[in-house]
Amino acid sequence: MNAVKADVTPAPLIFTSVSKRFTAGNRVVSALQDISLSLPLGQVTALVGPDGAGKTTLLRLAAGLLLPDSGSIATFGLNTAVAGEQLHRLIGYMPQRFGLYEDLSVLENLNLYADLYGISRQDRQLRFAELMRMTNLQKFNQRLAGQLSGGMKQKLGLACTLLNRPRLLVLDEPSVGVDPLSRRELWQIIALLVQEFGTTVLLSTAYMDEAERCQQVVLLDRGQILHQDAPAGFHRLADACSYQLSSPVLGKRMLQQRLQGQPDLIDSVVQGDAVRAVARPGSRPDWTVIFDDTEQVWVTPVPPRLEDAFIMLLLARHASQPQIEAVHFLPNGSRHLVGQQPAVIEVDQVDRWFGNFQAVKKLSFDVRHGEIFGLLGANGAGKTTTFRMLCGLLPASNGRLRVAGLDLRKAAAQARARLGYMSQKFSLYGQLSVKQNLEFFSHAYGLRNKRRLERIAWAFQEFDLTDFADSNSVDLPLGYKQRLALACALMHEPEILFLDEPTSGIDPLARREFWTRINSLAAQGVTILVTTHFMEEAEYCDRLLIMREGDILAAGTPAQIRSSSQTADQAPAGTMEEAFIRLLEITGEANG
Repeated sequence: MNAVKADVTPAPLIFTSVSKRFTAGNRVVSALQDISLSLPLGQVTALVGPDGAGKTTLLRLAAGLLLPDSGSIATFGLNTAVAGEQLHRLIGYMPQRFGLYEDLSVLENLNLYADLYGISRQDRQLRFAELMRMTNLQKFNQRLAGQLSGGMKQKLGLACTLLNRPRLLVLDEPSVGVDPLSRRELWQIIALLVQEFGTTVLLSTAYMDEAERCQQVVLLDRGQILHQDAPAGFHRLADACSYQLSSPVLGKRMLQQRLQGQPDLIDSVVQGDAVRAVARPGSRPDWTVIFDDTEQVWVTPVPPRLEDAFIMLLLARHASQPQIEAVHFLPNGSRHLVGQQPAVIEVDQVDRWFGNFQAVKKLSFDVRHGEIFGLLGANGAGKTTTFRMLCGLLPASNGRLRVAGLDLRKAAAQARARLGYMSQKFSLYGQLSVKQNLEFFSHAYGLRNKRRLERIAWAFQEFDLTDFADSNSVDLPLGYKQRLALACALMHEPEILFLDEPTSGIDPLARREFWTRINSLAAQGVTILVTTHFMEEAEYCDRLLIMREGDILAAGTPAQIRSSSQTADQAPAGTMEEAFIRLLEITGEANG
């Protein structure tokens, strides 16, 4: 009988007892500790974990950009410490900020990277055609990279990374900052690479629904592997722990607030018109103690998901850390009934032109006192332009804008004094310490003497920043950068808060912490306008506006938006992400 030959192809990536340290000032930071990991051939592995877990360090080691302090790393049998040039032909690496040349066209960027890879003129034409088909960028060959939407930039960056046809593809947060439609398209490209070329993929992600799509998930925390398994293995850890609760009396936000701090529960998040709760393993919450019959709370057990296990594992390890409390912002504030309050933001027939390009078209909407209002849309829809106009940073070409009763054409400076702004990109001063940033922004907002000292002390205590007081803000973990940015935006106690993609790229734990703070601010009467690409966050909003090409695609409550996605052959969307994509497809954006 003939012996069957075993597959002797070396593993795409093997970490053996790998450790990596960095020096930060007088401190030695242990980024990775004794990591052992092997990637299966032709599969997608997700790397997840909280901010500062060591994910980017691990990916840079995998790509051969860093060398381990101890242990060894092998790529297809080659030791990364000595393989050198051979690695560049085997590995494609796409960092969070891929180096596109924004003054060059799509085609010119591809040619530049083809030159760097040494690809012949004959071979590159075939590869360009292949990559343009994958990314659907054929119609944009001559467009400057700087004029592409965020999602298109990500796809172009991925195309440039794939020019040398790598056998191992390493991606660091590839979908950060892109809309759900672009995110779906990126995943279609990844699936195509695995199916057609047998590519092995290692990627980091802050989105647990993306990790669910992978064959293997590695949970990293404090430089160590906390758990590694297929998604189904993570599900088993949270088996019989997940519930869905709904109440026509309490509503989703009040329902969630009632669940927070319950001893038998470790997590609660808004999900559609209900709340998803996760119980401690082995416990059985007594719902009759939490709610009475008049509140009509319906409790249904639901299947576990990877995010439930993610929260469960991390909270068990971080049990000694204090739970995030509501922000103490306006001591005498109270939640107003949104529907009965006057508008504090008014947008009436507003246009914004950039040369011959109209970014915003006859836009009209209002935001009421104490409301959380969501502004959604695909990349390039006009959300950030609208934000900048409302903050008085950009004048409208036509129409009327009023914020806090002030006309922005006549009193932009006075209006800015009454609002706080947290931008999509970390916009504080990276080379200043946390303390220096707080001092600068308190001074910029006109705080003086005793009041200034009080607010700085408030920021340190409220956002747990004391241990980082002398650290440069550029060196902070992403979650702490976000805390500092929010603290600076709230320094002068604004009555209106603008949040532009505030949770982009942060992990589920930090995202929950952020929304605990935002919900408490809204409960104290602060009006909040937020843009987000993370559709589960849209469920926290009282009302939503979805923009498309500078115009209004849909508007209403989250429930109304989901209902509006109903078609003749499709029931209303079950999730906001599904509704968002379906509405764009109905209007032709997905094919545009």
